[in-house]
Amino acid sequence: MSERIKTFTEFYQFYLTEHRKMGTRIFHFIGTLLVFFVIGYVIASGKERFLWYVPIFGYGFAWFSHAVVEKNKPATFRYPLWSLISDFRLFFELLIGKQKFKGISAAKASE
Repeated sequence: MSERIKTFTEFYQFYLTEHRKMGTRIFHFIGTLLVFFVIGYVIASGKERFLWYVPIFGYGFAWFSHAVVEKNKPATFRYPLWSLISDFRLFFELLIGKQKFKGISAAKASE
């Protein structure tokens, strides 16, 4: 990824190659799910002090999976907004079955 990616479509394809392993996808899914739970709890209870859990769950689970499972550097550091959007997109695609938790093979990723 030496050249800067110019479109979100191109970025999302790159993003999927950086999230090949099932463990990475599971950790991302759980982290994003916890973000929604925290936001829902804050809205229902009015306890805004719990919002600080959002980045801990959202980034913590994702970055842990990149360091331990995928063994790569999160794209968040170079493409923060597109990475955030892609995290939510992957979450919902996993939820509806468009993406699989199993991930993609290295051969398919290079297509």
